[in-house]
Amino acid sequence: MKSSSSKPILSFWQLWNMSFGFFGIQFGFALQNANTSRIFSTLGANPDDLSLYWLAAPVTGLLVQPIIGYLSDNTWHPRWGRRRPFFFVGAVLASLALFLMPNSSALWMAVIVLWMLDAAINVSMEPFRAFVGDKLGPSQQTAGFAMQTFFIGWGAVIASLLPTIFADYLGVSNVPINGAIPDTVRYSFYAGGAIYMSAVMWTVLTAKEEPPSDLEAFRAGQQGSRGLGRALTEIFSGFGQMPKTMVQLAAVQFFTWIGLFAMWIYTTNAIGESVYGTTDAQSAAFQQAGNHVGVMFAVYSGVSALAAFMLPVFARHTSRKFVHMTCLAIGGASLISLFAIRDPNMAFVPMIGVGIAWASILTMPYAILAGALPASRMGYYMGVFNFFIVIPQIVSGLLLGFMTKQVFDGHAVKTLMLGGVCMLVAAILTMSVQDNADPQG
Repeated sequence: MKSSSSKPILSFWQLWNMSFGFFGIQFGFALQNANTSRIFSTLGANPDDLSLYWLAAPVTGLLVQPIIGYLSDNTWHPRWGRRRPFFFVGAVLASLALFLMPNSSALWMAVIVLWMLDAAINVSMEPFRAFVGDKLGPSQQTAGFAMQTFFIGWGAVIASLLPTIFADYLGVSNVPINGAIPDTVRYSFYAGGAIYMSAVMWTVLTAKEEPPSDLEAFRAGQQGSRGLGRALTEIFSGFGQMPKTMVQLAAVQFFTWIGLFAMWIYTTNAIGESVYGTTDAQSAAFQQAGNHVGVMFAVYSGVSALAAFMLPVFARHTSRKFVHMTCLAIGGASLISLFAIRDPNMAFVPMIGVGIAWASILTMPYAILAGALPASRMGYYMGVFNFFIVIPQIVSGLLLGFMTKQVFDGHAVKTLMLGGVCMLVAAILTMSVQDNADPQG
């Protein structure tokens, strides 16, 4: 059976196989998000400087994403295909970084490994987004991104829970001895490295790629694009040719990801202070707060995995941008509500709303964008689109520390509230986006 774009309609299990690698990718990403601030703090980072240390991640993405997207657009190998070589290389490097991260003995080492880890995740992750556009016609693209979101959700659930599982059920020490990273975190990262590699290899070995329709013309284009100067010219010239929909989504992404970055950086410190009554990273209470935040993040990830398959249904009855607006509004209000939380168990409730927003963030913008992009430059533009994820992260890294210290008197929970407000702004901006698949625009 063919879709309207002459691409085959894939079965459930074909969608499963081509998306399963994202389970491993998100395993690494979730370990990074839930534990990096904890690792930095344990190694002596000043809470006011956390956002600056996190800059390694978005700066790396800014450099890596469009280059990897461009290279994967212009790659074809008879056995490996177009995107799968990048899945494999990224998985090898990310798994290595996951083994190195918890063995950092100094803050500067952890920052360098974060740089390596984020670069490697981007090498394998960005071609996965283009993979959906390559293999699926418009009628299945939302389902394809939803399947990715399902695996992103469950990968993040398990990864976020690992330190708590090791501590509460396997008796592993959760105490930082002589300032070292706790064993619970170290073992979690070791498991993450193995799972990342295994899951990505599943997709590499089970998902097939079709060669370009005109292979000779494609190979001629490969020959013409090998010069460094030509490649850089093509990469930078594309910024001026972005589709209108992509420009509109850029504004939405900017405010969305300021909210997310605030959450990832400051939730551990916020919960440590407002729920567990401590900001001392060497205390048992702070490390307990770190484990609790891991469970909170598992809740929002689990909700996103369940919501991923419901959002396309709602979108069919309304529109993709209406669904995205609604989900962002719920997520923003949920982040703001953390200010009032004092009970550890109540801290899980706002994470339900964050999970609904996260499901939409990982699905709707990419589904809307895929319908507005030329097929020949899908990987490149998906890489460029992520500029509008990393640029707000850089802005956050430069400003959130100042805001936390100078404006909020060091109270990280107020920074989470600021992130919630940014997400509400993103919700309002969503209504201005043009969706080519929506008859009403």
